[in-house]
Amino acid sequence: MVRVTVPIPERAYDVVVGHGLLEDAARYLPEFPKADRAFAIVDRGLVDRVFGTLAAGLAEAGLDVVLLPVPSGEEAKTLQVSETLLHQLATQEAHRNDVVVALGGGSTGDLAGFVASTYMRGVPFVQVPTTLLAQVDASVGGKTAVNLPEGKNLVGTFYQPRAVLADVEALATLDERDFRSGLAEVAKYALTLDLALLELLESDPGPVLTRDPAALESLVARCVSAKARTVASDELDAGPRLFLNYGHTLGHALERVEAFAGRTHGEAIAIGMVFAARLAERRGMAAPGLVGRTTRLLSSLGLEVDGPLPAVDEVTAAFRMDKKFRGGVRFVLLRAVGEPVVVDDVADGELRTTMLEMGATA
Repeated sequence: MVRVTVPIPERAYDVVVGHGLLEDAARYLPEFPKADRAFAIVDRGLVDRVFGTLAAGLAEAGLDVVLLPVPSGEEAKTLQVSETLLHQLATQEAHRNDVVVALGGGSTGDLAGFVASTYMRGVPFVQVPTTLLAQVDASVGGKTAVNLPEGKNLVGTFYQPRAVLADVEALATLDERDFRSGLAEVAKYALTLDLALLELLESDPGPVLTRDPAALESLVARCVSAKARTVASDELDAGPRLFLNYGHTLGHALERVEAFAGRTHGEAIAIGMVFAARLAERRGMAAPGLVGRTTRLLSSLGLEVDGPLPAVDEVTAAFRMDKKFRGGVRFVLLRAVGEPVVVDDVADGELRTTMLEMGATA
């Protein structure tokens, strides 16, 4: 078991990474002395498989558990679903000291965090991520959001959880595509913030790919540690935390164009990182070789690196709905691995040429 602290002043919390945490949740949760109930916002697919174990742990901690199932994946991240949950909290007379618990992947956590942050101006919130993507990234750092038809994560808040329980045993049941989707976010950390992790993945990704429990515990803890350091220095995404968006500018645009269907989040981010590497080489910012190293890493993790991309005009329109669009498209690019920079002056011509190189239609 590894405990990583996210050291935000006055709101620090622990991310606990290990095996069998759900069975012993009472041991790892912080105390909520004024809480009577835990409102568990749970991915519907986990109600019969995982929820009972967590519910027993919450009951052992002295909390009455109320189950609030939600759709799986991005279907949960809507204003309509969040409104339904808020009504359920109100009609069941949830009070300000009761706890909202998210059980599921990144979408469930984003939704539950948004609901917790807005009900009565904020109630305590615990993340229990069950996917690799959520454990290494989405559950940590306090970004909560739901989508609009116009774009991804356009309605949200910054709201830190009180704790995160990342039980790597849950990863054994993920289907292969979801697991490899999470590896895209792992690759992001390796390319931007953790060169030792990059070397480890490049030398022998086998233990991770076969889901060796010890390898997964170490992997999740490393990624969480990198994110914890970054969030503590820039909670509100105004400086170094922007580096965590590597690959996400194009990735979110692809999700927007594909109406949150088709590619998974991780698959879209993987394509986004290849695009960013091509852009960095095209500008002369990065030396030749970055694209090759990026594609070799992603391919070794079972991720697609070649596209194809949708029509150029569709992607360009989607870029403009990005939350960080300020009269131009903002990208995180690499001078070299481990050297990310934020670039705001990428010209439309550069974007178009790079998209066409990757198979976009004119």
